[in-house]
Amino acid sequence: MTYEDDPAARAEAVRERYRATLGEVPGGVEDRLGLAQEFGRLPTEEALAALRHIVLTDNPLGARVQQLVHFGQLLALGRADPARVHARGALHAGASITDLLGVAETALITAGVPAYALGTEIITELL
Repeated sequence: MTYEDDPAARAEAVRERYRATLGEVPGGVEDRLGLAQEFGRLPTEEALAALRHIVLTDNPLGARVQQLVHFGQLLALGRADPARVHARGALHAGASITDLLGVAETALITAGVPAYALGTEIITELL
C-alpha cells in the first residue's frame, strides 16, 4: 500500500502539521479529519493544513508573532475556543504571558472590554 492509498497515514501527517504549528491537534481538527476520512474528503483537510502551515510558519512575521496576531484577531471576533488554541500556539512558538497580555490590552482598544475580558480569561486559564 502506498502513502496515497493509506488514509490513516495521511490523516496522521495532517495531525503532525498541527502539532508542529500549535503544539497540539485541536478537537475540531480531529472531528473534521474523522469526517474527511469517512467520506473520502481527506484532500480538503490536507490542503487546509498545508495552507495553515505556510501562513503560520513560512511567513515574514514569524511563527510567534503570527500566533499572537491570530490570538488578537480571534479575541476581537469573540471566538473563544479558537483564541484559546492560538494562545497556546503562541506560547508553543515562544511567546510569553506578557506578550499575550499585550495582545489582550490591544484588543481592549480595538474591540472593547468583551475582547479584553476574553483575553484575560484565557490567559488566566493558561497560568
